[in-house]
Order: sequence, then C-alpha cells, then structure tokens
Amino acid sequence: MNEFPIPVVAVGPGSQPVEDEALDYMPMPSSMMTFALPVINHDVEPALMAEACGVVEHLRELMRAMPHGSSLIPTLELLGMDEKVVRLINQTMGEGEVSISVRDSSRIRIQETVFAGVWRLHEFASDGRLTRDAIMACSIPPVVTQWAQKEVSLDCPLPEKTPGIMNALSVLTEVVGKARTYKAGDAAHVVNLTLLPMSPEDMECLPQTLGGGSVTILSRGYGNCRITSTGLPNVWWVQYFNSMDTLILNTIEVCEMPEVALASREDYEDSIERLGEWLQAMLASERLDA
Repeated sequence: MNEFPIPVVAVGPGSQPVEDEALDYMPMPSSMMTFALPVINHDVEPALMAEACGVVEHLRELMRAMPHGSSLIPTLELLGMDEKVVRLINQTMGEGEVSISVRDSSRIRIQETVFAGVWRLHEFASDGRLTRDAIMACSIPPVVTQWAQKEVSLDCPLPEKTPGIMNALSVLTEVVGKARTYKAGDAAHVVNLTLLPMSPEDMECLPQTLGGGSVTILSRGYGNCRITSTGLPNVWWVQYFNSMDTLILNTIEVCEMPEVALASREDYEDSIERLGEWLQAMLASERLDA
C-alpha cells in the first residue's frame, strides 16, 4: 500500500509554520507489516488444493489481462463454490493491511489479502445471509466509493460560534467550499488539524457538523490509519495512530478516496508476481504430498 504520508503538505488556516519557529517532529510508528507467503496447510486433500490453485491461477490470468486502472476489474464470484475450497483460499491468501466496512440495510465487509490490491468481498442481507462472496483485484473495490457517495449532501449549514470555539468555523468554511467545487480527478485538498490550535469544543463541533458517513477503512501498514467518510460528498476524516494507539496526525481530506487506502500500480503488478510464487509453492507442496 502507499507509504505513511509524513511529512504532510497541508493547506488551510494555520497550515504554514511560523517563520523561525522550531520544528517539532511527530514520532513515527514503530510497527510495520511486511509481506510473507501464506503458510501452507500440508493436510489438505490434493483435489481441494488443485481446485484452489485453479481459482488463484484464473485470478492471476485476469489480472495480467486487465492492468491496473483498466475499466474492467478482475473479479471471481465464489458464492456457491465448495465451502472447503473457499475456506482453503481464505486461509492461504491471508489478511493484509486494509479492512473496510460499509453500513447499510445490507452489510458489506471487505478485507485485503496479503497480496496488495487483491480483496475479499462479503455482502450480507439484513437477516445475516451471505449474498455475495467475491475476490476482486483493483486499487479499491468500486462499491466503497459508491457507498461513500450515498445519502450525502452539500447542504451543510455552519453552526453559530459558541464559547470555546476557536478554528472550527474557519475549517468548516474551507472544507465545505472545497467540497462544493470538487471535481473527479482534482488533487486532494488536505486540512491538517494537527497543525492548528484546536479546542475540545472545536473537535466536538467538527464531527457534529460534518456528520457520519457509511464507510470505515482501517489500514494497518504503519501503526493504524482510520479513514471514515462524512455526511459531505468526497470529504473524509483521516487519522493516524502510532503503535501506542496515540493520535499523531489528524486530517480532513476532500477527495474521491484518500490515497493511503488505495493499492498502487506497483502493488498490483507486484501481487501478480507474488501470486505466481504462491502457486509454485502450493503446487510444490502438492507434489511432495503425493
């Protein structure tokens, strides 16, 4: 995934350092996730292993035929497949850095595998039934950006200034203005709240005014990064926590999707190669067990 974005080039009131002011560097998180091939279960029946390998090989072929950024997204639907095969695929592809949940009448949960840009998508009906089970290869599943745009509104009246409010109203004016002029493809507009003097009343006012959205994204590449949509279209909270769960960077971003949540072209191409290594390891295990 994309690297932890420090230093941040921020915009907005208070985002530029005062001349000759000493720089106070924020601590970097100490933990980092690294890639390792999934552990092979040597007790699996050869027929199940062969079927799971066939699914992964098909996915890899689709990814090679549909490059990163293509209008077509490599997708395999697993609903109805042998449950033992699906369980083996889940076990061997593992869990990666990014988890996504979508709140609605139906529930959608998305988990990146250890192969960056390869996602497991599960959709549940209101009664808990699994209605979709898929593998998808892309920067982020399109359903995430689609749901982030549902039930949002640019009608965001600013609250009255009350005792304790310092910078919340100027931040809201800037964010709402940028949201109203945002067009697809525009560069992200970042307001770095960490660089601003923000009172407790400010930090209470901002989420109350912006409202809560339906999408929550958690990235665990370096420490934890929590990304949540708001009630305004294309407006996101992006918060970084170190390994001690201390908030070290707090931003509001106006963009279609924060870059930290996206798998890059390099991630995608690297995962094609790593899936090939995965297949070689699995097939070698199958031959040894034969």
